[in-house]
Amino acid sequence: MKKITQAILLAVALAASALPVMAEVVIVVNPKNAAPSMTSEQASQFFLGKSSSMTPIDQSEGSAIRSEFYKKLADKEASQVKAIWSKLVFTGKGTLPKEYGSSAEVKKAIASDQNAIGYIEKSAVDASVKVVATLP
Repeated sequence: MKKITQAILLAVALAASALPVMAEVVIVVNPKNAAPSMTSEQASQFFLGKSSSMTPIDQSEGSAIRSEFYKKLADKEASQVKAIWSKLVFTGKGTLPKEYGSSAEVKKAIASDQNAIGYIEKSAVDASVKVVATLP
């Protein structure tokens, strides 16, 4: 009986360690941007190409944070968002957001563009960006 209990506990521990660790994602802008905060709905306008008043900055295609961001922001898969942008580009109504390979690169891009908006892990926030929304 003791061996069965140990086997079950080991199986539960292994299953728990295999679950992906989801980091908290925040939406950030340049510290000089006047926007004090933003709702998910407002932010989704920029990331889904419905508004061009801010320049969306994306993380690399296939990255875990990109998938998590779009799921939390708009309940969409990253592939669905890519299809939306492909249609906008094809019809001449938009240009793809620039992609960066890490949160550090996103912060650097936002720090140099007062009109840019991006997303990073909450743990990567520093004085070079201003958090306008936290995605639960």
